Amino acid sequence: MAFQKPSHTFTKIHLKALRTNNFKILFALSFTVFINTFSFAQDIPKPTDSIKPTVKDSLVVNAKDLIKIEAPSEKAQDTTATDSVKPKKETLEHVVRYRATDYTSFNQKKQKLYLYNDAEIDYGDINIKSGSIVIDYSTNTVYAKGILDSVGSYTQAPVFTQGQNIVEPDSIVFNTQTEKALIYNSKTEQSGGTVIAQLTKKENDSVYFIHRGKYTTAEDLTDPEYYILLRKAKIVPGKKIVTGLANLFIYDVPTPIGVPFAFFPQSEKQTSGVLIPSFGEQNDRGYFLQNGGYYFAINDYVDLAVLGDYYTNGSYGLRLENTYAKRYRFRGNVGFRYENLITSERGFPDYGRSTVYNLRWSHSQDSKASPSSRFSASVNLGSSTYYRQSINQINTGAFLNNTLSSSVSYSKTFEGEPSVNYSVTATHSQNTNTEQINMTFPTFQGNVSRIFPFAPKNGSKKGIIQNINFQYSVRGENRIQTTDSLFFKKEMFDDAKAGFQHTIPVSTNFKLFKHFSLSTSANFNETWTFKTIDKVYDNLTDKVITETVNGFDAFRTYGFSTSLGTTLYGMFNFKKDGENPKIHAIRHVIRPSISYNINPAFDKYYETAEVINADGLTAADIENIQNENNLEYSRFEQGLFGTPNKNFSSSMGISIANNFEAKMRDKDSTVAEPKKVVLLNNLNFSTSYNFAGDSLQWSPVRMSGGTQLFDNKLSVNFGATLDPYALDNNNNRIDKFNINNGGSLFRLTSANLTASYSLSGGKKDGDKDRDKNSAVEENLRSGGRDDDLFGVPDDFSRPNADDGKNKKDEEPSAFYNFKIPWDLRLAYAVNYSNTRRQNEISSHSLMFSGNIDLSPKWSVGASSGYDLKNKGFTYTQLRFERDLLSWRMNFSWVPFSTRASWNFFIGIKSNILKDLKYEKRRQPDQQL
Repeated sequence: MAFQKPSHTFTKIHLKALRTNNFKILFALSFTVFINTFSFAQDIPKPTDSIKPTVKDSLVVNAKDLIKIEAPSEKAQDTTATDSVKPKKETLEHVVRYRATDYTSFNQKKQKLYLYNDAEIDYGDINIKSGSIVIDYSTNTVYAKGILDSVGSYTQAPVFTQGQNIVEPDSIVFNTQTEKALIYNSKTEQSGGTVIAQLTKKENDSVYFIHRGKYTTAEDLTDPEYYILLRKAKIVPGKKIVTGLANLFIYDVPTPIGVPFAFFPQSEKQTSGVLIPSFGEQNDRGYFLQNGGYYFAINDYVDLAVLGDYYTNGSYGLRLENTYAKRYRFRGNVGFRYENLITSERGFPDYGRSTVYNLRWSHSQDSKASPSSRFSASVNLGSSTYYRQSINQINTGAFLNNTLSSSVSYSKTFEGEPSVNYSVTATHSQNTNTEQINMTFPTFQGNVSRIFPFAPKNGSKKGIIQNINFQYSVRGENRIQTTDSLFFKKEMFDDAKAGFQHTIPVSTNFKLFKHFSLSTSANFNETWTFKTIDKVYDNLTDKVITETVNGFDAFRTYGFSTSLGTTLYGMFNFKKDGENPKIHAIRHVIRPSISYNINPAFDKYYETAEVINADGLTAADIENIQNENNLEYSRFEQGLFGTPNKNFSSSMGISIANNFEAKMRDKDSTVAEPKKVVLLNNLNFSTSYNFAGDSLQWSPVRMSGGTQLFDNKLSVNFGATLDPYALDNNNNRIDKFNINNGGSLFRLTSANLTASYSLSGGKKDGDKDRDKNSAVEENLRSGGRDDDLFGVPDDFSRPNADDGKNKKDEEPSAFYNFKIPWDLRLAYAVNYSNTRRQNEISSHSLMFSGNIDLSPKWSVGASSGYDLKNKGFTYTQLRFERDLLSWRMNFSWVPFSTRASWNFFIGIKSNILKDLKYEKRRQPDQQL
């Protein structure tokens, strides 16, 4: 007897029994199929012929043989049992839910349940969706297939889901007792790749055999642009794929790239394994193997890659790359690179040998990890010549950068009134030209927040008394200055300087005459040092001898300062009644301020060097020697925080800050309100006057300014120094105003102008600028710029570093798209110098960089510049890139200079098959 339910309804079948007209039906659906790879199917009607295998092979099994079940042997009856009929063991463990759009029907005679059109079955964690599902209880077999629509197309192919695994075959035949299955035309994901198989035989829960399978990482599985053909293969889901003869096909065209057998490790977790090296040849080092090694998947939080290079002339390299992360706590990476480089062959005149290394560490803490403490690190140190000599990367940004810097810091805050915080920092700064290294190891900084002793408990602070406040801060530092040759050696600590400085500023502020803000402050400083000096003058050798004195010593200084400032607003209106001019008004904001600083003379900390070997000299002679040789000194001269003021200082500072804004009519006539436009972000003037000076009391006037133009695309910054004093015939400053010496009011001694301009086009509204790829991030990590004006680095040890960052292709338009995305960056800089009447342009350059997408798949870029003073092109790099869907091809070329080189690469984007690549390059010639 058949029964039918309304469309889009669910029917529950109790697991124990379903009785209809005294006929007992045990609904058996033991789906224990491992579906990491495959799904269910059923024979499809003959017009479609979609599940018939197209090849004859030993893997093709007759469905009748597959579903054949041996009759269970009868067991001997237990005569001692009290009940001769034992209850049958339940075959189902879960409630079965099913539905279908057109009908659900059960045929008692054939013992089959039919589900048609949008059929769906839920059983535990198993879900089947298909056009048609038939369950045959007599043979314990499940059939699932698609259906034909009104135009004869095969639709609603089965979709089998178990847990997180999804399989989409054409059809499936599955036996619930033997748990064997035949799966036709299946597509399933295996650890990032996809296996497309014509015929799959499920042997048991962990073994599958496939016939003529295709392994690919392409997105379009209906017509993949490439695949590896697996003629006969065995799959253990989640562990491995083992195949016989396999070779690469590109758009169904076979290539000679193949292997007689292959092994594909499959794992959803990080797995340790061998990293296949790349090979090539260099003129000065011979044949090489690069970037081969081993990857250690230590645990879920830490990994390690050990890579190495070897050249036939004896050169070698070693790299350790480590990444670590803990969710909601921290993340970071550590990299160490060491290279032993040999040029030419021993015995030849151009033979050379050098060793370079580089250490980088980046650590960031999640803001949620600890709100009161923070630890961060950014380290980049090593050989000063590393980026110029490394044979495994061409990082132009780092090559042109003259400084390597590092910082590791920890800070802690104790909340309260007042709050207390401290930080411990280690810093490193390295000049790659002079090979000079400066380190602070470590620096301690402690602060107590502002304390207002006279402030009211409630309400705001008013007046000079209530605004009195003071702070306390202490800074301790251990400073080391060394060179490359002594780095990490005992000698680097010999000249280390250590000390502490305590500072207590007391200040207050209040309003004066309603419109002026007056602030005053007094500072008390105490400096501790652990090394001082002692000087003596040797009369025989006519030399000053400086001796280091170990031991604690200290000096104390204090000073006073006050400042007065206000803000003035000026408005120039151009709009009259009934008019709508282009410029409505211009607002000018002026912020003048005047300050006064006074610092007493602490000459008690100064003394005169003792004259030794002064036999026969009188006291007057010794005094004359001391005066003539200027032997006055302070024992704190070589201290970490400098020396106390020797002379009384009393000076006044004057500054004026300006800002110009305009209200202009909007280009859109429908907008009634005018828009605000910044004309000048800032225009500042500053100078000072020294009351205690005996000459040259006015300091030069310094002018600086900046603005943004053309919707903030053009950034302009400028500055100049104006000196009021004249020069003598030897081009030295004299105590005479320039205007009184027959000149102008000021002499222009220096000036500078920088401008940067960014343009882009061909992009839709709302599109962001081109994302920074991993190459630009590499530029930043190595101390370079955050743009590509100096070119894009090539790190050969990570050729596929931008995996997974492919842009999602937009839906192609049926019409011609004339928009071609492009971007252009310009940087202009000029410096003028005239301090000693040289009247010259000290530097003058223009840099430019641009990219253009000639088509959705073709991209061309270039970075270069021109030195307008020396009349020559600066570093130039040309870039060409082609997106080949699952593949990537690029070519970078430096056509001239000592860094002349080129690099060609083509390979698969996916990390799974990233070793399937071809790379050829010419590196720069070795510079000795």
